[in-house]
Order: sequence, then structure tokens, then C-alpha cells
Amino acid sequence: MSQPAPLDPSPKLDLSPLSVPDLLCTSAMTTRDIERVFAVARTLKAGRTVHTDVLRHKRLAMIFEKDSLRTRFTFDIGMQDLGGSAVFMDHRDARLGSRESVKDVAKNLERWVHGIVARTFKHKVLEELAMHTGIPVINGLSDFVHPCQALSDFFTLSEKWGSVKGRTLTYVGDGNNTCHALIHTAVKLGTNIRVCSPEGYEPNARVVNEAMRVAQETGTEVTILNDPDAAADGADAIYTDVWASMGQEDEIEERNGIFAAYQVDEEMMARAKQGALFMHCLPAHRGWEVTQEVMDGPQSVVYDIAENRLHVQKAVLALLIR
Repeated sequence: MSQPAPLDPSPKLDLSPLSVPDLLCTSAMTTRDIERVFAVARTLKAGRTVHTDVLRHKRLAMIFEKDSLRTRFTFDIGMQDLGGSAVFMDHRDARLGSRESVKDVAKNLERWVHGIVARTFKHKVLEELAMHTGIPVINGLSDFVHPCQALSDFFTLSEKWGSVKGRTLTYVGDGNNTCHALIHTAVKLGTNIRVCSPEGYEPNARVVNEAMRVAQETGTEVTILNDPDAAADGADAIYTDVWASMGQEDEIEERNGIFAAYQVDEEMMARAKQGALFMHCLPAHRGWEVTQEVMDGPQSVVYDIAENRLHVQKAVLALLIR
């Protein structure tokens, strides 16, 4: 009796270049780019002990102006998993451009490393880095947009649902960087997105207008509203984030009052579809933007998302670094 053929221990990866040299915002990516990131992430996740030579002898610079748990660990571990190494640069006390120009930092780094991950306050700093270097620059979070988070969010949804096309994601809370990234990514993938914020805290109008133009091509809907009940009604997933982002600590008390009616609780989840997922990019404040019952309940996929930051970012690294 013939023996079955052994399984290929190292599934092949399509690592041909994306249409973009950097990852600053998913708005610059094509739908195919995003789908390729997901395909590579699935393969890497399935074979965690293989593909250790994809980025062998490659080095990544990690420049952080803000605190981080998930972004720092997952990019560092991701480079190690792929055979490379990472060097951490703490810029929390001296932001990029203060001691040395952003251009000079970029020009120096491209002589030593093969890619840069930067977590900055100002988005234009990332754009400057990308402008002045020939190596890929990856946005680890800026005050404008958080693309790696949104890619991980939608990768997780694709795992849970099979397809995100035609589904409805509701984001409740501040129209911040995570919200902007979700809007850009949703319309690329054919997901309807509703954003519900208090008046005056809606997402950036330029982001919304650009997404609406893309939505016309992909047949999706972008809805901005202020009524949490209407936003939650029939949604496939409900997403929230902290009410005060990093750099807004002096606004916490004021924002807690303004956003109190936008807390994701069991009543809000009950308005969504049966079995709707709860999402949060973390860190979370139980009892503020989300109740403990929802955060730690059976509909919550927050830790699945956190795990998938590793796999999605490994895919991004593998596809961008040469």
C-alpha cells in the first residue's frame, strides 16, 4: 500500500511587491494589496515554526514617540520569527526632528537597516521619513491613522466570517486614528461602516469624503451619525476605543461626561445582530467605553485581534522589506 505524500512543511509565500512601497495609510493600498497581506498572514499563522528565513539578516528600526505594548512586541517578535532583528529607539522624551532633522534620521537609518516602523504623534513625520529614505516605512500609529490595527481587525473578521463583504461594522466613540483606519479599510473590502460619535467628535471630514468616493466604486455604505441606538441596530460587529487617546490625557474628565451615553454595554450589543462580535483595539478601560460584561463576554474578540497583530504585521514586513 502506497504511503500518502508528506505535507509540505513550508507552504510557498507570494512575496512579490505590493503596489505601495510603504504602509502609511490603507487608503493608499489597493483591495488586492490588502487581500495579499491577509493571504500571507494566514500562511504565516498556520506555519508558525517555518518561514524563519524570509527576512534572514534583515534589520528593522523601531522608532517610538508613544508608549506601546502590542505594536512594539509584535513587530519585534515578528522580525525574529522571520529570521531578522529589530532595534528599538525610544523617542518619548525627544520627538523625531527635535535633536536631529527627520531627513537626517531617515538618511542615516537607510544605511544600516532594511525597514522602519515609526509610532509618532504627527503623521507628517511618517511622510517625511518615507520621502527621504529608500527603505519601507511602516506606520505603527500616528495621530491621524492606525493602519496596522485596522488590517488586523479586518483579518480577524475574515477569520470569523469567511468574508467581510456586505457585512456592517459599527464604530462607537471618538472619531480618532483607529476610526479613520477602519473607515479607509472597510470601503476597500466592501464592508459597510457606521461611525457614531458625539457631536463635534466625528471623524475627519476629508477621511469620510474620500471613503465615500471609494464606497461608490465598491458598493458599500459609509454612515456618520450621533445616535448610538441607530448605529448599533442590526450591526454584525460593534467596535469601540478609548475616549481620550494618548496626548489627550488632560481632556479625560470632560470626555468621560460627553461620551457616557456611548458606552458599549449589553443593551447596545442586544441591538446588534444575534451573535454580533465586540471589538476593541486595546488598551481598554472597563466601565468607561465598554462594560466589563461585554469586554470579557463571549462575543468579544479583542484578544484574537491582539494575536493577529503579530501575523498581519509579519505579512506586512515580509511583503515590504527587500
